[in-house]
Amino acid sequence: MRAAAFRSYGGPEVMEVMSVPDPKAGPGQVRVRLKTAGVQHYDCSVRSGWAPPGVSVQLPQIPGNEFAGIIDQVGEGVTGFHAGSEVLGFALLNCYAEYVVVGVDQIVSKPRSMSWEEAGGLTGNGQGAYIALKAIGVGPGDTVFINGAAGSLGAFAVQLAKEWGAKTVIGTASEPNHDYLRSLGAVPVTYEAGLAERVRAIAPDGVDAAFDTAGGEGIRAAVDLVKDRQRVCTFFAYDLIEELGLRVIRGERSAARLAELVELHSRGKLHIQIRETFPLDRVGDAHRAIETRHGRGKIVLTIG
Repeated sequence: MRAAAFRSYGGPEVMEVMSVPDPKAGPGQVRVRLKTAGVQHYDCSVRSGWAPPGVSVQLPQIPGNEFAGIIDQVGEGVTGFHAGSEVLGFALLNCYAEYVVVGVDQIVSKPRSMSWEEAGGLTGNGQGAYIALKAIGVGPGDTVFINGAAGSLGAFAVQLAKEWGAKTVIGTASEPNHDYLRSLGAVPVTYEAGLAERVRAIAPDGVDAAFDTAGGEGIRAAVDLVKDRQRVCTFFAYDLIEELGLRVIRGERSAARLAELVELHSRGKLHIQIRETFPLDRVGDAHRAIETRHGRGKIVLTIG
């Protein structure tokens, strides 16, 4: 099969398309012929030399941790799915390829109302936002601050916070993305110095919880705005967690959580903005695009 992988660590230029053996489904597994695969900062970190906890990176390594496609091979003992089932799912690695093998606890059915691009880009950031907001206890009546709200992770967080009853969601974004945030139900603010004061002007009664996806002035503003630091989470400024007195928040993805997100999408409660798509041959360009940390929505590879 064709796959995008790297033989050595480095920048986007180390990514290349190569031929690798087709994987085979074992007991309890399915093989999925991929249509799309989402691109995440997680993938760029792996390419640069980081290894996910408990995972051994083997060069050449295929990155990619979210996908959508059609099952074409079913292992022994699998029930609920069959060859021809359209699914979306997740894995820690190996999703930038024509085929991926995963357990049935890593996939859910793709609804017809969801495009292949949306399906390929939901799993990682959608579940990440879900995990973060649950950890900081976002719920009815809250005022929530989200730093980097126009990116894929931040946009999912805005929508989930509103769905879970937040009274006000305030999100940072560059000026061209302010109308987009308003369409999601957030009050937009710019990133520049004085951010905390601008947020206080919008929320004079205070901010209950904050989620940072972009670092910079935003994470420090979040700590300044929220009284309880247990209700501040960053998925970006990990180097500042100890200094700012925050806790590390992690969580494992699950098919049950993914199914809940799919249901929200099917009911029109969760919009998936596709920023740009790239063919597998342009995987390096996809990584360059996401590493600019500008623009709104999800970057997706089209494979099949």
